[in-house]
Amino acid sequence: MADESTTVVTRAPILSPALRAKILELTPRYPNKRAVTLPALHLVLEHLRCVPLQAMAEIAEVLEITPAEVHDTMSFYGFFPQAPIGDVRVWICRSLSCMLRGGDELLDHARGHLGIEPGETTPDGAITLEFAECLGVCDFAPAAVADDGRVFGPLDERKVEEMMAELKRGRKDPAS
Repeated sequence: MADESTTVVTRAPILSPALRAKILELTPRYPNKRAVTLPALHLVLEHLRCVPLQAMAEIAEVLEITPAEVHDTMSFYGFFPQAPIGDVRVWICRSLSCMLRGGDELLDHARGHLGIEPGETTPDGAITLEFAECLGVCDFAPAAVADDGRVFGPLDERKVEEMMAELKRGRKDPAS
């Protein structure tokens, strides 16, 4: 009789021991481990530039919650991509304030300038272009925000091109 063995496939962890430790270090600041889900997602995004499915499962394991709970938190917010993003991620606002001042046209200009659609990354991996319904910086309408904290605006076509050139140089130095 043939041996009916089962092959178990195990994957190498995505979260390093150091990253798992950083997530656990957050727990004293919150009322329970579930409350650490959002900060944990931010940590993973910061380190991996995305939050793949396996990372969600590993966050759940660390926080002793279900992967579905991590996914619910992640899917509620629109800034946790599952695939790697560019070195810099930039959102161009198309809320009412920005739209009335040309935000949609500037998003189209940026798209044409970079040769990508919103949600895509330039072939060199430098920039991921996104749109936002509101960035909360209406004083700078039309505006854009990079994921390293830079705010751009008010924008026009020339300033969009200058912004893209600056973003292609990479992330802002956190010390500056």
